[in-house]
Amino acid sequence: MIDAADRGGGGERMPGGADDPLARLQAWYAAQTDGDWEHSYGIRISTLDNPGWMLKVNLEGTALEGRPFGRVREDRSETDWVDCVVEADVFRGAGGTHNLRELIEVFVRWADGAP
Repeated sequence: MIDAADRGGGGERMPGGADDPLARLQAWYAAQTDGDWEHSYGIRISTLDNPGWMLKVNLEGTALEGRPFGRVREDRSETDWVDCVVEADVFRGAGGTHNLRELIEVFVRWADGAP
């Protein structure tokens, strides 16, 4: 996990702690920001029309660039599903209407395991 000390920040800690996927995503994003990366790359969360969620994280210029990722696909029902891949240095996670947290969890678990 990336904490405030790793970001080089002023010791500010993210609310939610180590078990909160959103706090971990925010910490990962903060660690990437260097005055340049965030102007060209970043994280996008959007909705799908089937309905559902899409999480896109551009990995270019990060420690995750080029790192292998095994596709994660779970089809539990028409409304409970996730499908996560990395293609062209972009993590793409799609999921059902109640699966946004799970998409973020898949990404941060993988990111936390990065060398």
